[in-house]
Amino acid sequence: MRDLPLNAIRAFAAVYELGGIRPAARYLQVTHSSVSRHVRELESWLGRPLLVKGPSHRVIAFTPEGESLGRASLEGLRELAQTVAGLRESKPANAVTVSTVPSFAIRWLLPRLPDFEAQFPGIELSIVTDQRPVDPSEQGADFCIRMGRGPWPSLDCTPLMDDWLVPVMSKTLWEEKGHPQSAEAFANLPLLHDRDPSTTWESWRSIVAMDGVDLQRGPRFTSSDLVLRAAVQGLGVALARARLAADEIAAQTLVQPFDELRLHLPNAYWIALPEGVTPRLAVKAVIDWLRDQASRQPTAIPTDARPAPDPQ
Repeated sequence: MRDLPLNAIRAFAAVYELGGIRPAARYLQVTHSSVSRHVRELESWLGRPLLVKGPSHRVIAFTPEGESLGRASLEGLRELAQTVAGLRESKPANAVTVSTVPSFAIRWLLPRLPDFEAQFPGIELSIVTDQRPVDPSEQGADFCIRMGRGPWPSLDCTPLMDDWLVPVMSKTLWEEKGHPQSAEAFANLPLLHDRDPSTTWESWRSIVAMDGVDLQRGPRFTSSDLVLRAAVQGLGVALARARLAADEIAAQTLVQPFDELRLHLPNAYWIALPEGVTPRLAVKAVIDWLRDQASRQPTAIPTDARPAPDPQ
């Protein structure tokens, strides 16, 4: 086994499967000369030819030895690939992987993990993040936590919790701007924008008369976490998901200049499992824990909150 030229065998198996050196090179993402060199090295190591020129001199043919080795190497590599894939997909019964967007992981999930570890020391929880709304199975995850307006096709989706949109700004900027407290003050405040379609400043027009105010001005950021960090730095006013900004608001790092103004986001966060998959006991335990954590914050719509309009 130690002496087998494995790279050369893999290259030859690709030549055998695809019927030529050029298609094998494209498949392996190497140069034509690299595949040819591997084949020559394998022929030299075996001491016999594996390929011969075909009738057109452009199409290769396999010697009897080449046919035999091609079939054996291709079958062996396929079996190996299936075994490796099975090992990667299989998980210990106590291992659970959750996929979510970075902002939710950083600002809501991670601060609660000590509680999870204390309650479930026997469950090995892993978190993967992606800005894209991917299928959890694409990342090897058991389920994902999505932000937005679900449900989504090809997934079994159930709501996790609501949220509210609230304007927030740094205490320093709030003081510099003279403690703005009226909606008219928006005209003179720098605005920060999140690419999340649920948190656009244009949606604010549904509860506040903003005639003549340019709500498109200001810098844009690719995640809710970046928008909140920019607000903490005093770069402007962010329209934030209250659950994600809760720690900064509690610490007074961020202030809500317009306490009475907020937009309700019903079913703002979702649990999404691959369609038709029955979750394991450990996965159910994690989901139940998430629901318990979500219920520890108020879920009723505040009396002064209004539903957010559908994003256009």
